[in-house]
Parts: sequence; C-alpha cells; structure tokens
Amino acid sequence: MSSTNSSRPNSRPSAVGRRCTRSGCSAHAIKTLTYIYSDSTALIGPLSTYVEPHAYDLCLEHSAKLTVPQGWSVIEHNPDREIVEPSPEDLIAIADAIRQSFAEDIVPKAVTPEVGRRGHLRAIPDNK
Repeated sequence: MSSTNSSRPNSRPSAVGRRCTRSGCSAHAIKTLTYIYSDSTALIGPLSTYVEPHAYDLCLEHSAKLTVPQGWSVIEHNPDREIVEPSPEDLIAIADAIRQSFAEDIVPKAVTPEVGRRGHLRAIPDNK
C-alpha cells in the first residue's frame, strides 16, 4: 500500500486538527497516549505537536475511558493543572533581591596594563 495517500502526515503538524485514532471515532483528538513497555506504563498527555508512529491520539471521551492491562500504571500529564502562581512571599523576596543588587555600589576595578604584552603574545624576560 502506498503511503502518499495517508491522511496523517509524519513530518509536520496537522493544519486542520487530528482525529481520534480509535476505530469508528471521528472526534477531534486532544490527548496523546504513549506506552512505555519496559516500565509497564501508559503515559497520557496533551496532544503532541507532531504525529508519532508509536503514539495514539485520543479524543476527550476515549482519553477519559482509558484502561490499561492489570499491573500497569497510568501517568497523566496535565500541564494546565501544574501552573502555580508565585506566593506573596516569593514576590517580596524577588523585589528585595533586586533592590539589594541596585543598592550595592558597583566600583569598576582598575586595570593595569601588562608590560611587554602585545595581543595574545607575551614577552618573557630571560633572567640568566
């Protein structure tokens, strides 16, 4: 069978959106499922940027109904849930650090030129 007629491109993101890979489902995919066989783990996360050959794109319904073999674990990665605002204490600590860095009097070091130095070469006197 020829791969030129494939509706799933392998090298670039889809411009129209990808469909769920479950047979008979025509819903838009929102998550990508990947199996890590060596760890007996199924990883489900946001829709990948590119179509991967060993990953499955799933719609909301099928990603919620996901079941794995007995003894396997599921890791669900939801980056939206992990966004944490800085606490007021964190903001105060950052502001204090900035104030302290500006309060320090920055004095440039005096640079004394080396005698006998020219470019990257240096003359070493012979002390015999």
